[in-house]
Amino acid sequence: MTIDIQGHSTIARRGPTTMREIESYTMNFGPQHPAAHGVLRLVLELDGEVIYKADPHVGLLHRATEKLAESKPYNQSIGYMDRLDYVSMMCNEHAYVLAIEKLLGIVPPERAQFIRVMFDEVTRLLNHLMWLGAHGLDIGAMTMFLYCFREREDLMDCYEAVSGTRMHATYYRPGGVYRDLPLQMPKYQPSKWKNQKDVDKLNEQRQGSLLDFLWEFTEHFPDRVDEYETLLTDNRIWKQRTVNIGVVSPEEAMALGFTGPMLRGSGVEWDLRRKQPYEVYDQVDFEIPIGSNGDCYDRYLVRIEEMRQSNVIIRQCIHWLRDNPGPVMIDDYKIVPPTREDMKGDMESLIHHFKLNTEGYCVPAGEAYAAIEHPKGELGVYLVSDGANKPFRMKVRAPGFAHISAMDCMVRGHMLADVVAVIGTMDIVFGEIDR
Repeated sequence: MTIDIQGHSTIARRGPTTMREIESYTMNFGPQHPAAHGVLRLVLELDGEVIYKADPHVGLLHRATEKLAESKPYNQSIGYMDRLDYVSMMCNEHAYVLAIEKLLGIVPPERAQFIRVMFDEVTRLLNHLMWLGAHGLDIGAMTMFLYCFREREDLMDCYEAVSGTRMHATYYRPGGVYRDLPLQMPKYQPSKWKNQKDVDKLNEQRQGSLLDFLWEFTEHFPDRVDEYETLLTDNRIWKQRTVNIGVVSPEEAMALGFTGPMLRGSGVEWDLRRKQPYEVYDQVDFEIPIGSNGDCYDRYLVRIEEMRQSNVIIRQCIHWLRDNPGPVMIDDYKIVPPTREDMKGDMESLIHHFKLNTEGYCVPAGEAYAAIEHPKGELGVYLVSDGANKPFRMKVRAPGFAHISAMDCMVRGHMLADVVAVIGTMDIVFGEIDR
């Protein structure tokens, strides 16, 4: 007698040798698996190598973000939003800030709205480049990871130029953005790793403003996307790993709560930037790519085209921002801190500065829901205010949570290796799923 993994007794003696019978068994995929994309624990029931049940276990990264936000003044939780989906930082801030602005009844200046839209699309590129590099690496295309991070470096420099940090920006604020776009890009300095000649070459594109630097990036980025497609789109191995894998029909996608590229990959043309425009998305032109088969390959093609469309939106925003100077923040000192110069020389401004950074501001009683077209889908923030300086209730609608719940129906009947392709096509980040 032998005992199998599930604890069932099985007769394993066959003739003169002893062999185990092939039966269904249970195994863990992750959280230590390199393709688990974080702390996903997937309990798989297999019959040989074919999956007939997948049970995602989430919560290993739970940091109580929503409860923490309910214990802090509104303006002190903006930085927490960056940590939700730590690949799409400013987009997380955007939904939270929009919800606060709805409760306060304020509208940021038009220049601030264009800056937000531009950086939403920069963030979309950052997200999709991380997704493409990691997805390619999971399936075996190591070059993709190196190519995508090459482009991410330039966009991270744009984050750093406006906010002082490469990831957790805290750049969007109720009433606008933290500061206007810098007129000069930071430059590399000689060091023991880079001599003057290397530094001069690196600084060639950094002689102008952030808008000049970003414009130069948008000039060559479509060629970079062509390189990605040359490596993958018609690659026989890539298509074998993604075509007809994880097929989801339009009806199933809507029933499962899919949004973003997961929904559009199934052929449903739904994009909040077009269907429920916010900020100035109704003033820019772009196309909404959709798939036809609803498989991993279609979702790949949708995200590739989304990168091209984001590039188009960024260029339109740069044109507008160059021609239209103006304020990037409302001038209500009850909500927005005064400038450092005013705070140092004016007693009233010092009081506003102190009060805002310790107590924050009280928000009128009510409730508001604000949703944006996050790179992963619809990210919504629901706020309930009781008139105090901190939320009475906050709830985040994370797109990845709905997608991970569909894991079972997407991988059933597929092979174990296909689980990696399905996890990759979901583009999951566990900061937003576990919250």
